[in-house]
Amino acid sequence: MTRIFWVEDQSHWIDKFQPVLEASEFGDTPTEVQVFKFAEAACQHIRLADAHEAPAIALIDAHMNGNPAAGFSVSRMLQRKWPDTPILYLSEHSGTEIEQEAFEETGARDFIAKHQLNVESVLCWRIKAALRAARMRQSGPDRAGDSLQSGALTLDTATWEIYWQGQKLMNPANPRRPLAPMPRKILRYLVEACPRPLSTLQMAEKLDMDSERFSYASYRQHIRTLRLAFDQTMGGKGDFLSICKDGKGIVTFGDEGAYCWRPPKERT
Repeated sequence: MTRIFWVEDQSHWIDKFQPVLEASEFGDTPTEVQVFKFAEAACQHIRLADAHEAPAIALIDAHMNGNPAAGFSVSRMLQRKWPDTPILYLSEHSGTEIEQEAFEETGARDFIAKHQLNVESVLCWRIKAALRAARMRQSGPDRAGDSLQSGALTLDTATWEIYWQGQKLMNPANPRRPLAPMPRKILRYLVEACPRPLSTLQMAEKLDMDSERFSYASYRQHIRTLRLAFDQTMGGKGDFLSICKDGKGIVTFGDEGAYCWRPPKERT
């Protein structure tokens, strides 16, 4: 039995997704969806459950019953009881501080926007990807499948942390805080697409956002943040910005609102 642990307070979302999830195959066994409409009930269940009763995956709605932190309390209890269970957020608050906190504070594997095209299929794809990654992590100590490498750049696709020349990219506006989730996502997709560029529309599709919420102006601003984060690891003297001007690193592509990743030569 592939058991999905789901905390969701709104009945219409349960009615929309539960039949789809129960009819989908996420492994060699039937799918069971266990729904809790209140965070307190979900926490009580986790508290009383046996250690071997871990669900295959957890879906969490962060903002429930007027409480923006309700889902996070469930996440933290899940992590304490079953640390290997992947946690995905299924939320109406994509692109907000709630998404940022989900990744930075609660160990979320993914954050899926409810209001997007073809969301039922997107949800199933993401669940399958998370379960596949979980199986890879459980198969042995080799975590190569959880990272992307491009020259001196390393992206940990499990933690979303990014390292350039061995140094972790941090928030350029506050070096004590991690880089925000959106620039990290954008960089990952650019590296995966390398050497092809990604236009604003293509990037919006990968981020599951519509063009009204993700414009070229916002794309450009996130690229600026990324470039400054890279530059910060190199001493903040503009060296990475010079690399970009020379056609390496994060490069503007034509007049179509596109960018691409071109690995610079490694420092010797």
